[in-house]
Amino acid sequence: MTTYGRAAEQSTFVRTYTLTRGRTKPRHLLGLETVLEAGLGRPGPAQAEECEEILALCRERRRSVVELAGRLRRPVTAVKVLVSDLLDADALIVPLTQSYADAGAGSGPSTQLLAAISAGLKRKWPNAVDHSQAG
Repeated sequence: MTTYGRAAEQSTFVRTYTLTRGRTKPRHLLGLETVLEAGLGRPGPAQAEECEEILALCRERRRSVVELAGRLRRPVTAVKVLVSDLLDADALIVPLTQSYADAGAGSGPSTQLLAAISAGLKRKWPNAVDHSQAG
């Protein structure tokens, strides 16, 4: 690689602490599996370029924090900080899903789904003890 190519590559590389303005902890408690969708708010003008990418991905469909980190090729902690900023600006929301118990009769998982899950677990762990045999 030439000196010019190496310098150009280094100039496009942005250090993680620059994206988060030195912050290492998100303001919101976010798990890797936390699902996000685009909200009605807008990020501030000083937000990182990655914030726009996060919003674009979440406008396509709901995304998890870990999926966003993978797509952006950034550390999960940095993405959590950026997502926290977007949550504060109402640009992202965490959609709440109704639990099966609150939804009424017949709204739980189907017996076919439960049977398929049970069969898959038995295939993965054939020596596991049945719930009825557990002590």
